[in-house]
Amino acid sequence: MNTIFVVGIGPGAYEKMTIEAARVLSDCDVIIGYTVYVDLVREHFPEKEFLTTPMRKEVDRCRLAFEEAAKGKRVAMICSGDAGVYGMAGLMFELSDAWPETEVKVIPGVTAATGGAAVLGAPLIHDFALISLSDLLTPWEKIEKRLLLASEADFVICLYNPGSHKRSDYLEKACTLMMQHKSPSTVCGLVSQIGREGEEYQVITLAELAKTKVDMFTTVFIGNSQTKCINGRMVTPRGYRYE
Repeated sequence: MNTIFVVGIGPGAYEKMTIEAARVLSDCDVIIGYTVYVDLVREHFPEKEFLTTPMRKEVDRCRLAFEEAAKGKRVAMICSGDAGVYGMAGLMFELSDAWPETEVKVIPGVTAATGGAAVLGAPLIHDFALISLSDLLTPWEKIEKRLLLASEADFVICLYNPGSHKRSDYLEKACTLMMQHKSPSTVCGLVSQIGREGEEYQVITLAELAKTKVDMFTTVFIGNSQTKCINGRMVTPRGYRYE
């Protein structure tokens, strides 16, 4: 039986890739992925064959992986962050029925929520919700409901895909919704270019966040009612007693 490894490569820096992921990429024959992600690993595995597809060609990318595996090649499908968090693992399993002779195995990686949290301090120590603001595959009405309910439940909320050229006002809309249940002074943070050159972070309030411009390379963290700013870092207490 052939095996395709669906590999989470982490935020982008080679040092933040897991040892298992690096080993799988070293052992494979061909690495397949979205063009931007392939460019992140190409220099570390220069002897490999690389195949890419652009954004919105995810189904074609998965089929290409199965076709290459059917030729007897050892194939790795790469995703940024974790392959099972807004990655390609689900689609690979959905399409796998057409290639019953090929096994799909997922190799986890560091997702932006945990990578960005480490940069900010410790914002995800207690319960949190992870929500994407991209309405490409999810209706905005459903995203609104998730934002409202997670805010009402006082979750820390981590936002993926908070803005783009076409969705420049989505973060502002999300903040306005969340302020129905969260204080405008709620401690928030944002990290751009996690684990890559140009990495930056800010700790600000929810009211300030609503006026902040972001892009697809930014991950946003909205604290709960207990989240604090400690020495410029974002920290959510879990409730340990240390008197």
